[in-house]
Amino acid sequence: MTNDYQDKCRIVADDRENAGGVIDELRAFPHLALEIGRLKAGDFQVEGHFLVERKTMADLACSVVDARLFRQAAALANSSQRGILVIEGNGQDDQGVSREALQGALITVSVFYGLAVLQAKDQAETARLLMFLAQQARKAVHGSLSRHGYRPKGRRARQLFILQGLPAVGPERAARLLDRFGSVQAVASASAPDLAEINGIGDKVAKRIRWAFEPDAMPAVAALTSREYRPR
Repeated sequence: MTNDYQDKCRIVADDRENAGGVIDELRAFPHLALEIGRLKAGDFQVEGHFLVERKTMADLACSVVDARLFRQAAALANSSQRGILVIEGNGQDDQGVSREALQGALITVSVFYGLAVLQAKDQAETARLLMFLAQQARKAVHGSLSRHGYRPKGRRARQLFILQGLPAVGPERAARLLDRFGSVQAVASASAPDLAEINGIGDKVAKRIRWAFEPDAMPAVAALTSREYRPR
């Protein structure tokens, strides 16, 4: 039985996803070893290499409004595993959020946080995407999955890399932010007055940092990629 388990693809699903329908779809795959547990970040862990956050169109819209999407993206980006966002649904229904706001949010998630963004039409297709991902991960050389482009090594380096994507934040300010708040998530949740207290930040820069996390500012965030986003 042990050998049979080792020969199967491995996916861990967060137990809070039980009502989403994807877990039931995954159970139908005969060559999948599925575990149900509690994940610190993401909804699915695939082959120990990938963390996947699943969003229906309705949940995506709500998570943009309350900024939950960006906290979740930061958690995935801080992980040693590759973060992936799967958007489920066709987007034809009115979600109460403008198309521009959604596009701006996805730019932030993909460009600033470095998450891959995939589309699935329904729960069954989400399950198939997860299974395809697991199968391709097993085909890769064990422990040496290919990652294109600049990928900083080490937890602190990855956190600093993310923070330097914020407006007016270079290496020194990123280091001070991380030293003060301890994580990217904490920076994203910090108020402008708290940010302004840090040496070298001040009110003006603090407001620009908070602006980057405000949902109504997301459509304009793409302009930062050419001006101030300089990964080192």
